[in-house]
Amino acid sequence: MTTTDDSSTAAGEPAVSEAQRSIEERLTEEVVASFAGASDARLRAVLESLTRHLHAFIRDVRLTEDEWNRAIEFLTATGHITDDNRQEFILLSDVLGASMQTIAVNNEAYRDATEATVFGPFFVADAPHVSNGGDIAGGAPGQPCWVEGTVRDTDGSPVPGARIEVWEADEDGFYDVQYSDDRVAGRGHLFAESDGSFRFWCLTPTPYPIPHDGPVGRLLEAAGRSPVRAAHLHFMVTAEGLRTLVTHIFVDGDPQLALGDSVFGVKDSLVKRFDEQTADTPTPDGRDLGGRTWTRARFDIVLAPDDTAA
Repeated sequence: MTTTDDSSTAAGEPAVSEAQRSIEERLTEEVVASFAGASDARLRAVLESLTRHLHAFIRDVRLTEDEWNRAIEFLTATGHITDDNRQEFILLSDVLGASMQTIAVNNEAYRDATEATVFGPFFVADAPHVSNGGDIAGGAPGQPCWVEGTVRDTDGSPVPGARIEVWEADEDGFYDVQYSDDRVAGRGHLFAESDGSFRFWCLTPTPYPIPHDGPVGRLLEAAGRSPVRAAHLHFMVTAEGLRTLVTHIFVDGDPQLALGDSVFGVKDSLVKRFDEQTADTPTPDGRDLGGRTWTRARFDIVLAPDDTAA
């Protein structure tokens, strides 16, 4: 009688005979062995592990040929919709939690260093320079927001000259690159002062959906998941000798925090108060906001040494 092993199958799937299991395992080992001649040891290790995990997944769920073909069609569509302004593969990585897991692996917790989170698909290099106290909004619609803070290392020393990149969506939920008129808005970079301080005007962050008119959106819909991200403001902070920080701050009290962030980017330490100010409250720099309400937030950034990356 042919014996079977139920442990190697997904719940509810037919058991696999030992003979069949042997065939499948032999194939995996054959593919793994094919990478033995790779000259780069790291590449070889990655490909061998990828093969073992991919084959284990296929065997675990007893993937059908039709399902595999549909997966290939999905990835093909993901490539076709990707262009200079939209990176659908980053969205896919984000919604599967792969981006956050990679960040966790590569940003080992170190003392009180600020936690990292997802990069997102809408960063653009060479964003405009703004002086401290300047406005990155660039005319984008939304409620004005004043953000201030310091950049320090984990010994508490200020980091003068740290480069601070900031970018965000407007109140309609769109980044500048999602418009067709080549506008530059909602992004900029500035530098920390000699005491590590920085400050700028931006827009009060609001929740918005990630682009969901493509393959990733259809995946979320099929899975019964929302595409909405919790309200946030992006930062990337760089300084010589210190680990580059890519992070967000989130809005305390945002209802979306309780509903979940579609890319799993929220960390408790990154949730900050955005205090509402009345229209007649004086602004920190005397700016005239034309009778509009505004908010203010504080974000003190702590950078780890650059030798603490995983």
